[in-house]
Amino acid sequence: MKLEEVIMARKRAARMLKEAHIAIAYREAENIEISDFGLGDLDNVGLLVVTYENNDRYCAKEIVLLPRQICPEHRHPPVGEKNAGKQETFRCRWGEVFLYVPGESTPHPHARIPDKYREFFTIGREIVLRPGDQYTLPPDTLHWFQAGDKGAILSEFSSKSLDENDIWTDARLRRLPKIE
Repeated sequence: MKLEEVIMARKRAARMLKEAHIAIAYREAENIEISDFGLGDLDNVGLLVVTYENNDRYCAKEIVLLPRQICPEHRHPPVGEKNAGKQETFRCRWGEVFLYVPGESTPHPHARIPDKYREFFTIGREIVLRPGDQYTLPPDTLHWFQAGDKGAILSEFSSKSLDENDIWTDARLRRLPKIE
């Protein structure tokens, strides 16, 4: 990603947070993590993340999703002998999120996956999250999600985040892309 793209995406995320009445500090706005997963297609596939805390005991984040933006299919595997993988709870704060987990596929899901990425989405049990709704994923659970038409904001509460160890269904993906 180009630095200019990152700066513009940070501003967009900060505007969405403000619209949702979620206050963040100036330094947090300046450090919003932007990931296009190395695909160069941020509007369709990506994440905009404010990390409040990430330590050995817990992690707290806001995940900002642009309209119809997808966080690709992945899981948080065990890391070493003492870490079973990240357990996380998503709580919808604003907008609408379509979360997909293992289980019987939903007959008419809300997601719209661009054709060029379709092969990398293998699970289809849909959970719709609206403001105030939450869902907890056990460690090492395959999942992906997409925002609704106006975008969305999720709070994530989890065990320690070691996202660099995530396993993606699409092996091309990089959680932390290179910024030019």
